[in-house]
Amino acid sequence: MGKKSVFTDLSLSLPIILNSHTDKTQPRRSFLLAINEDYELSYYRSGSVSSPCLGCGLIHPNIPSNLMFKMDMKHCGVLKPSVNVTEFSSGDVQSVVNLRMNRNAFGRLCYLLTNIGGLVESRYVRVEEKVAMFLSTLAHHKKNRVTGHDYIRSGQTISAHFHEVMRALLKLHLLLLVKPAPVDESCTNENWKWFKGCLGALDGTHISVHVPARDMARYRTRKGTIAVNVLAVCDREMNFIYALTGWEGSAADARALRDALTRDDSFRVPRGCYYICDNGYENIEGFLTPYRKVRYHRDSWGNRATGPENYKDLFNWRHSRARNVIERAFGLLKKRWAILRSPSFYPIAVQNRIILGCILLHNFIRTQMPEDPVEDIEEDSVASPEENQEIDFISSFESSGIWDSRRDEFAMNMWNTDH
Repeated sequence: MGKKSVFTDLSLSLPIILNSHTDKTQPRRSFLLAINEDYELSYYRSGSVSSPCLGCGLIHPNIPSNLMFKMDMKHCGVLKPSVNVTEFSSGDVQSVVNLRMNRNAFGRLCYLLTNIGGLVESRYVRVEEKVAMFLSTLAHHKKNRVTGHDYIRSGQTISAHFHEVMRALLKLHLLLLVKPAPVDESCTNENWKWFKGCLGALDGTHISVHVPARDMARYRTRKGTIAVNVLAVCDREMNFIYALTGWEGSAADARALRDALTRDDSFRVPRGCYYICDNGYENIEGFLTPYRKVRYHRDSWGNRATGPENYKDLFNWRHSRARNVIERAFGLLKKRWAILRSPSFYPIAVQNRIILGCILLHNFIRTQMPEDPVEDIEEDSVASPEENQEIDFISSFESSGIWDSRRDEFAMNMWNTDH
């Protein structure tokens, strides 16, 4: 007895192409993906809309139109004939490989882009296909011609829909950027329990870009690469809180932070809270840096045979362990989206938007999927910040001996606890 299929607001409708793009004489047919009451997936034959298979991203050979088919994900999307409506026989492996998220998360993303981002389907291209083309381009850094070949679309169509999805995605920034919660007395994480009131970590990273020859000098980093300096802030769970891109690679990290603090949509730090950052920034209210001229980076400690020799050593060691979360977040971001690992040939303004879009999608995947497909990270429970509450934000960003004294208090408290 077959299970009853029901469609909800979040149900998927994913067209699957059934004819080879090399055989232009055969008609194009598609199947729609339905979700039954047990959240299992089924295919139904539908109209003439066509697109590559969402499961494997490939074009399947032509199969008789009077049959229903089942996709076996273990064999890269090979379609097997069946006389009845059938279901997916395995998981989301191919969807994660090609789109960086499972089918359930993909359906939710399409729903958000449609209902909040304002993305609409065109006459010949459905929303799901637009989003799949967009994600595939970011995940594998495909050129327009390659994506157009995979999806049997012109380069102009691919480009138009790429920018359309990008605009819709950036409208979700208030929804996808997380709100941090400060470390409280109940925290038991060995990396964070020493930093009461800390909201997360802050740092900059260089992402390679293509710019006109006349602008290369401004974008050249100290290592000689052409890149933009991206300022990013993340919480303890490697979800991004804030990001600012657009600064040239030659700009110092502290300069990018000062710009972020003075913008109209400025990056704000509640009074009494702070972020941890490295010595590229000043030790001022709201930003806690390590001691200078004291061992800090992990490779400086070796195997820690001698251990911290004083309270400054101990503070820097624990500061380094906690701040490592932002380095791991950057690593996951670049590992997930290949377009960030090498320069793309879009205009610089579009390249900056792509970086922000990848950051938003990073947050979406980590919050909507039970396990991060790139790296399964064991997470702490984080309390949500209270809403509708007046917050006093830091308004002065000048060097002060008060904050140096507070750093000494943190360090001495750590030292006295261990000794």
